[in-house]
Order: sequence, then C-alpha cells, then structure tokens
Amino acid sequence: MTAYSHEKSRALFERAAKVIPCGIYGHFSPAPLIPPSDYPFYAESGAGSRFVDVDGNSFIDYMCAYGPMVLGYAHKKVDAAAAKEHKKGSCLSAPAPVMVELAEYLVDLVFGMDWAFFAKNGNDVTTYAVMVARAATGRKKVVAIKGGYHGVAPWTQGLGHHGVLEEDCGHILRIAWNDFDAFASLVEKHPGQIAAFIASPYHHPVYADNQYPAPGYWQKVQKLCNQKGIVLIVDDIRCGFRLNMAGSHVFFGFEPDLVCFCKAIANGYPISALMGKGALLTDAAKVFYTGSYWFSSAPMAAALATLAELKRINGPELMLAFGEKLCKGLAETAKSHGYDLKVSGAPSMPYLRITDDPSQMLHQKWCGLCTSMGAYFTSHHNWFVSTAHNETDLTDTLKIADRAFEMLKKEKR
Repeated sequence: MTAYSHEKSRALFERAAKVIPCGIYGHFSPAPLIPPSDYPFYAESGAGSRFVDVDGNSFIDYMCAYGPMVLGYAHKKVDAAAAKEHKKGSCLSAPAPVMVELAEYLVDLVFGMDWAFFAKNGNDVTTYAVMVARAATGRKKVVAIKGGYHGVAPWTQGLGHHGVLEEDCGHILRIAWNDFDAFASLVEKHPGQIAAFIASPYHHPVYADNQYPAPGYWQKVQKLCNQKGIVLIVDDIRCGFRLNMAGSHVFFGFEPDLVCFCKAIANGYPISALMGKGALLTDAAKVFYTGSYWFSSAPMAAALATLAELKRINGPELMLAFGEKLCKGLAETAKSHGYDLKVSGAPSMPYLRITDDPSQMLHQKWCGLCTSMGAYFTSHHNWFVSTAHNETDLTDTLKIADRAFEMLKKEKR
C-alpha cells in the first residue's frame, strides 16, 4: 500500500487562503486533520461509500460528509427525485406541493410529532426550537450540556469564541451530561425561568469518548420538564435516522416536545426540519423565521426519496450492524498489534480512540496513516457509516488498518 500524495489539494488551498477566510473554514477546516500531510483538502467526486479527491485518490469514506451521506454518494433514486423536481422549478415565488407531502410523511414517520417546519442547516432549526420554546413559555433561560454542539450561532458557542458577546449567551445554563441532579438543581434555583432543555440523544463531543444516557436519565428529564412546563428539545441532527426511523428518542425510550433533524434527512441535499407536538403548533406559527432558499422543492423531493428508501431497507438496522462489524474488526486488529482501540457511541456513528497514549498523538498518527492509504478516518470527531458501506469496504478497511498498526509498531522500535 503506497501512501497517497496531495499536490493538487495543496495548490488549491494556497489559492484559497488568499481569497477565503481560513482557506477552508468551519468543520471542513484542515486544522484538526493531523498530520495534515495525510489528508486531502478537496474532493472531486463521490459514488457509493467512496469519494475521490482532486489528485485522483480514492477513499472509503467514514465521515460521510460529516453525516449527510447516508444512502451513498450519487444515489440514483434520490438524485432522480431531486432532478425531476428541479426541472419543474425548485425555487419559485410560492411553495411546491412536495413541501406538504414531506411534512405529512414526517408526521407519519416520527413518533409523537404533529408538525414539521423546514429550513436548511441544523443550526437553523436548533435556534428556531429555542425561539419557539421561549415564545411558548414566556421564559428566557435554556439548559444545555457542556461540550454539546448545537451549531455556530452565538448562543450555541459561549464566551471565549471570537465575535460572541456576553449578552448572546447570558441565559444559556450548561451542565454535565447524565447529571440529572444538576438539572433538577437549576430548575429549583431558577423557578419559572427555564424555557427549554436541549441536548442530543446521547453525548457525542469532539476529542472525547461518546456517552449513552444513563438508565432512566431521559425519562427523569422528561418527567421534570413536563412538571415544570419546560420544553424538551432533542437535537437529532447527527443521530437522526441512523438509530431509528421514528426518531432517536424512540431508540432511547422517551418523548420530547421538539425534535431537530438535518444531516441524513436528504442524503446530502440542503434541508433541515424542526418537528413538534401539536400543543406547540400555534406558538411555532407566531415566530417569524424564514430564509431565501428554505422553500426550495428539490431538496424536499430528495428528502422524501431518502426517507422512503431508508424505511424500505431498514437503514438504521443496516448501519448499526455494519458499524458493529467495523468496530469489532478494528478493535481486534488493534489488539493483534498490542494496542487498545476503545469504541464508544452508536455503531452507526462511532467514536474510536487508541487508549495507549493519552495525548492522542498516537491515535492521530494511526488515523492519518489509514487515510493516507484509502480509509478516511478522523481522530477528533465521531465517524459515520452509511447503507452503502459493504463487505468489500470492510475487508479493505481492515487490511489498511492492519498495515497502519504495523507501521506504528515499526516507528516505535
């Protein structure tokens, strides 16, 4: 296995750095890709479970565009549905009927939800969810989880981030994940002031092991929210439709008031959704919230096709099963070379970490080596699998991982 080279990627980045802030900004930034010499910065094309970079290197993709790719790149059914709608006119001066069809489909699909609102990005709907909660309760404060990610709006980032003011996040109260007593304490400390509790279905921070909810955690949170009139918001942006087609809250056995979806909802087409209980429909209608392209119909058609296909093939079950085999195979491969590879989180979007080096430099090196030979791994973020990943991908990935561990051992000597 010969390590890839990235001359064209580097040349493009040098050009980009002169005309684009950071060259590549946000979550696609090369900054956390260590060592950067092992990673492509620009992609040319994608098909199935793989993408090809601008230098012609092919990768088995375990980031899936950081989550949106769920059925495989260039999926024929999804692309055909989007193309058909686009040909009729995707961005017109009024909504298309597919908007109603998608809302009806989601209401039938997602347990306990009675309406759907569409936007473009995950942060669009997490912010809208908080606005709806505040409108419904007349309260200001929101409880969130330390290390939890809900987007990049100022209220989600907190003090210390450039451009964020104290006023932006002054009413956001953060507590540790799985600490119900901390939540109960805040409710007691701020009686009648908390509008919402927001969290992902399970905790998936960066640079840290992912954590499932403790037994009974969500049920206790839901009960207290119901008792105190607090709106319970689930940020299902990453997990949505990778754990359960009826919503990740079904996977963990509780019932929120609002659920935020994005990522896997349309296999890469730009759309997000906030869904809610009927009791909040009027309050949601009162909040003015819109965007220039939020009514585009092609992504809505893509979402309908994606969800229908995921339901037909039981996509969450397939991804969880493949993820189990992938993680087990990688852990066993690591063990055969004398390394401990810890797996946490859902198998369909796992976080892996070599525990032998607490600095994570060893893990970064291994992920870089695997990527340089064609298995695209990141060391800082949970991975994603899709229904397009197959046995050939698994075999190829384990061969690459084995070779990378072998190279690590040689370096250690």
